[in-house]
Amino acid sequence: MSASELAAKMDSMPSVYGNIQYVLKHTNVDGGGSEVEHADNGSTLGVKHDHQIAPGITGFFKLELEGINADDKSSSSGIDSLDEAYIGVRGDHFGQIWVGSDDSVYESAIVKIGNFHEVGSDIFGNYETGEGDLVQYMSPSFGGVTLSAAVQVNGDGESATSTALVADPNSPSGFALEEQSTSGEKSYPYQLVATYAVDALEVSVGMDSNDGSAGNNENSYGLTATYSAGDFSVIGEYQTRKDVNDIVGVMGVYTMGANQFALSYQMLEDDASGDKKDTVILQALHSVSDHMYVYFEGYLSGSDAANEYSLEGASGDEQSIAAVGAVYYF
Repeated sequence: MSASELAAKMDSMPSVYGNIQYVLKHTNVDGGGSEVEHADNGSTLGVKHDHQIAPGITGFFKLELEGINADDKSSSSGIDSLDEAYIGVRGDHFGQIWVGSDDSVYESAIVKIGNFHEVGSDIFGNYETGEGDLVQYMSPSFGGVTLSAAVQVNGDGESATSTALVADPNSPSGFALEEQSTSGEKSYPYQLVATYAVDALEVSVGMDSNDGSAGNNENSYGLTATYSAGDFSVIGEYQTRKDVNDIVGVMGVYTMGANQFALSYQMLEDDASGDKKDTVILQALHSVSDHMYVYFEGYLSGSDAANEYSLEGASGDEQSIAAVGAVYYF
């Protein structure tokens, strides 16, 4: 095999990537005690590939697996769950279309603050369309405007999947995004997003029909704006869903060489009870190298509801988390 043939063969091989994430976390609930935990914070292993179908047209796929539980082999059965799996086609003139399991276009464009932190906020979103059975599309940029859409195909006799933020004692934050299934007739929940980017400003507006929901299927609406000026950026976020809740958030991020500092505030108001809860998060992150970083995150959460946060069999209305972690990725 010649050198050029070997190089071509190597270029055609898929890329393997992954990470191991560890976190040491101290959680305290006012009235509910405290605990210290060493945990896997979402280690993954994946493979991806793309190739040219024709000039200006590229086919691609991605498969990402998780559930490694790298902190304790006695509780791990190896890779036991799927995070992302999809195939698609992108073109210079028609944009990108992909099918499978992936973050939805609404989550990617609107839920900036909830997706930013390492341990993860207890305030995320109020939409329900899940990350499976999705057909998604993103247009090219038209003068700074990009249009995106997604539809979840739930056929007859097939369970519809929805996304919900639920209490999870095994998660470093105490909460986790969970894919929940509801059986019923076919449904086609959809999402629409428009993003406008010019110079230092990016604004996204989106909606989720929530048609696969077993209960309230009122639309979710979201608005996110990001302004970047050199090493500093600020993000504002608003989400609303009738008879469910309203979410507002703001975050500032400052980078200084290998260091990143972020401060955010989020507030959720429940429509049914009128109760409010909020969370303040501070992050300090340092890149050790091109493949490794360490971080500290502090969370301070409070709620009008006396039993919002639970720990050691008791509940309270205030929760604090201090976490230090390390990530190695390739």
